[in-house]
Amino acid sequence: MKTATLASIALAMSVTVANAQTIGVSMSDLDKFRTALLNGVVSHGKTVSGLKLVTENAKGDNELQKKQVQKLIADKVDAIILAVSDGDLGPQMTKMAADAGIPLVYINNVPSNLLDLPENQVVVASNEKESGTLETKQVCTLLKGKGRVVVLMGEPFHAAARARTQDISDVIATPECKGLEIIERQAAYWSRDYADEQMQEWLSAGVKFDAVIANNDEMALGAIRAMKKAGMPMKDVVVAGVDATDDALAAMVAGDLDVTILQSAVGQGAAAVEAAVKLVNREKVPRENDVPFELVTPENIAQYLPKSQ
Repeated sequence: MKTATLASIALAMSVTVANAQTIGVSMSDLDKFRTALLNGVVSHGKTVSGLKLVTENAKGDNELQKKQVQKLIADKVDAIILAVSDGDLGPQMTKMAADAGIPLVYINNVPSNLLDLPENQVVVASNEKESGTLETKQVCTLLKGKGRVVVLMGEPFHAAARARTQDISDVIATPECKGLEIIERQAAYWSRDYADEQMQEWLSAGVKFDAVIANNDEMALGAIRAMKKAGMPMKDVVVAGVDATDDALAAMVAGDLDVTILQSAVGQGAAAVEAAVKLVNREKVPRENDVPFELVTPENIAQYLPKSQ
């Protein structure tokens, strides 16, 4: 499948709008990362002459998000940027937009109907094969290929959660990391509080582990909070997350977090706006538009601090 990098998108797309246009933005929820994602969309939207953004937050309610998208369609927006919590909502959202003839850009989460998207619907996301793979390889390196691992997963039906969790298993299946063993794996729904609670349960049950691999930073931070409350020395455990949020980078500077992966909210937001503008202007956009992940460790964190999300 043909993909485009953020750099090529930036070069290929115009940042001006011939006539005043309106793009509707529907977010499934606004946790730490998705707030940064929305901010990325809004900040880039301000650089596009003549462009107006209308934003909606479904607050984790899929039915509410459908109604919000229906309203954006009824209000005759020129394009929609859509962050769904569940990729399986894709077919329904695609049909609504397609029936109305409105271009649709899926951002961050890949819809289940990716291969069936019409020409005026595209995806802007990061290749999840990179995220969990980079994260777990670094954990493997830090543990020298041996150790007991607990895994904190995001929303079970979120494509990123499924992919990142599969990445962990794939890395552990490689010869250099086969000494790692997943002893517990539970969903904490991208939430710091849920991860805190889950870690407390594991600690209360006497679960012994050498590393925590979380599908995102919020869950990694929740696990850290629980371990610190229990008096567990953070130097004795490797903790990894994904997103390189400002809180995660602060935790890394403090010596609590060992690994995170930058998923550029700014990059995805900018690329989504550019894709929407180009689709409105009836220009071609690749179906899949990739914004690369980057490994962040204590050794290279200095270069990431200025662009924390």
